[in-house]
Amino acid sequence: MIPFQARYAALPEHAHVRQSPVPVAAPRWIAFNRPLAEALGVPVDRPDTALLEVFAGNRVPDGARPLAMAYAGHQFGHFVPQLGDGRALLLGELQDREGRTFDVQLKGSGPTPFSRGGDGRAALGPVIREYLVSEAMHALGIPTTRALAAVATGEFVQREQPLPGGVITRVARSHVRVGTFQYFAARGDVDTVAALIDFTLDRLGVSPGDNAALALLDHAVEAQAALVAKWLGVGFIHGVMNTDNCALSGETIDYGPCAFMDTFDPKQVFSSIDRHGRYAYANQPVIAHWNLARLAETLLACIDGDENAAIAKVNERLEAFPGIFERHWRAVFGAKLGLAEAGPEDAALIRGFLDALHAGHADFTLAFRHLAGALDGSTPALLAGLFADRSALDAWLPQWRARLADDDRPIDTIRSDMNVANPDRIPRNHLVERAIRAAEDRDDFSVFERLQRAWARPFEFDEDFADLRDPPADHERVTQTFCGT
Repeated sequence: MIPFQARYAALPEHAHVRQSPVPVAAPRWIAFNRPLAEALGVPVDRPDTALLEVFAGNRVPDGARPLAMAYAGHQFGHFVPQLGDGRALLLGELQDREGRTFDVQLKGSGPTPFSRGGDGRAALGPVIREYLVSEAMHALGIPTTRALAAVATGEFVQREQPLPGGVITRVARSHVRVGTFQYFAARGDVDTVAALIDFTLDRLGVSPGDNAALALLDHAVEAQAALVAKWLGVGFIHGVMNTDNCALSGETIDYGPCAFMDTFDPKQVFSSIDRHGRYAYANQPVIAHWNLARLAETLLACIDGDENAAIAKVNERLEAFPGIFERHWRAVFGAKLGLAEAGPEDAALIRGFLDALHAGHADFTLAFRHLAGALDGSTPALLAGLFADRSALDAWLPQWRARLADDDRPIDTIRSDMNVANPDRIPRNHLVERAIRAAEDRDDFSVFERLQRAWARPFEFDEDFADLRDPPADHERVTQTFCGT
């Protein structure tokens, strides 16, 4: 028995639509996240037929009240007043050992009233991508939704061509998004906005203080600043930072056209639908700020009865965002450079190395990883070989070593700290694509399973996975990623 609760279902009825998943023909396991299941109180003696039926959407367990959540959203800057879960259903909530509550959601479980003509299903490729990347992000220490289970459906979905189908079970602290608040605010439904504020604060364990709406905005500002700084630290590009994909929990949500940079380029875009670079690597902090402004707009009526006073209060928070983000960004990149603590004066040093990477067309992940080898005053071949042009790197290295000397720490300590901050392996796009191709084309999940093992401990060098460190060969390079809907 899975101990489901139904807390979101207790919100006003128009916050969601009750909907059962549509059964699939011949479900079979792709993956079952046993440690996560155990932490959430899901039976883990063995992932048996009964569990398979639940995570395929063929059986609704006791206590679950499946529903599609209503939300709106700005998509590439254009407001859509009704979106909602078009191919996902919130089964209910589970508590972990620490008493924290988590949503459990099926994705690919069939059409809902929000499907807008879609089939509500998921192809196997996006299921594999989300499972691999979300679990890798967790291992990298980045707040994210988690993957509890993945199931092949035994059915085909029609995209450009028929593709094998799948269902992924996603776990999150909360699926409430900026777009959730926008849905009700756009309808002038202040009462439901207020109820949603209270629900979200309670779910996330945030004290409402003297003003619950401001407490929520303060939390969101800090959480989004921290999240995006961590994205930048691993070269992650979300690809579709619409307000309906901006979670109030500060978790990474929706692994559609996401990607990781190989060669560093601040203007890097992979998403096939981001034709103007709105969500490029370096634009992500700006977009997070913009999304927070949209959240703030929905909270005004709950912040102060005097609209001008409410605007002044939210503007104070929004104007603080760049400084808060800069603090988190310095902390992330300062650790990557081996600094004990990165102050405002270190921002130029950080940007100097990024500029050297860009000028030298160097691989982002490996350059940071191999930088620790330059602590002794030499430039190791592994680092130098990443740069098509070393001039900027050679000019920067003495500045870096001089700054580290100020910290007066042993080289071995700095090297160890850098290896904890700089992953040895990341979910490179060509490797994710390799796993998808093997599964879709040959029903071969061995690549998927190997990548799971490799990315579970991304900071530890492992000879068995040494081949997974490298950037793609020219013929393997992924230049575009897709939503999969």
